[in-house]
Amino acid sequence: MRGVELRQLRYFIAVAEELNFGRAASRLLIAGPSLSQQIKALERDLGVRLFERDRRSVSLTPAGAELLPHTRALLERADDLQRRAGRLSGSEPVRLGYVNWLPGDLTVRTSSVAQIHIDAWVAPSHTQAARVADGSLDLAVCWVRAEDVERHRLNARILGADRLYAVAKGDDTSPVRARDTAVLLDDDITSWSSWNVYAEELARDTGARAVPISDGGITGPAFFDHVRRSDRPIINSPKGQTCALPADLVRRPVVAPEVYWTWSLVRRENEARAAVIAAMDALCDGVLDLGIHAADAWLPAGCPYRQ
Repeated sequence: MRGVELRQLRYFIAVAEELNFGRAASRLLIAGPSLSQQIKALERDLGVRLFERDRRSVSLTPAGAELLPHTRALLERADDLQRRAGRLSGSEPVRLGYVNWLPGDLTVRTSSVAQIHIDAWVAPSHTQAARVADGSLDLAVCWVRAEDVERHRLNARILGADRLYAVAKGDDTSPVRARDTAVLLDDDITSWSSWNVYAEELARDTGARAVPISDGGITGPAFFDHVRRSDRPIINSPKGQTCALPADLVRRPVVAPEVYWTWSLVRRENEARAAVIAAMDALCDGVLDLGIHAADAWLPAGCPYRQ
């Protein structure tokens, strides 16, 4: 039992309610294989089989059906314990997850309204949004579409935006049109699901060349190797925005259109905890336009902030 996590128990409930791993994975915003692995790990740690599954159907075993109401009750008690501990300490803790970016003044802006506990698990946007939806997190900084917000019953507010640039060989640092760039798509959908959705739409809308890869080279040294082999500048992902460039590569602004990636702060739509709502207000109130509504700015069609 030492290996059992509350997150796995929430996954168990989602599969039990959907009786379909694909739908449960979509609801949780995680990859199907990852969900299956987590359920198998839970079954191993509990020492019982929770589901009978084949290619056509999923059903609860007698043990699974017996444990389901107890699991729901356990999660309710865990949430209540955290709320009570917060009240005893004078202010409730707020669990915040992120992908790779946080506001530099986060602590200063929230210290008077909440105890922000930054979660150590740095995960992709779709995973962090799912963790807010299932209660594993209170807030998350991530990229979401309007359909994600609606499907998972989230509240999203803009917190920041990155204007993406292209990386190229040589010494030409002049602006490059989006249609003359390339954008990478990685086949690892567990890690790059949100980026792939974004990049595919960017390619369709602007004429940029979509380049499938399978080496995780959306960022890091592998990304720079792709740039060196490419006959076009390659648009840099948000995870690579602050990476130092090698001496043989340059940064080029992307124009016609200017390409933006937005960072949302999300919470559950029905959130009732005052500390969570106050923390969101403290972080999002006063956020400016960030350039995303300029005449030449591009945002994907599903962006909650597109006008």
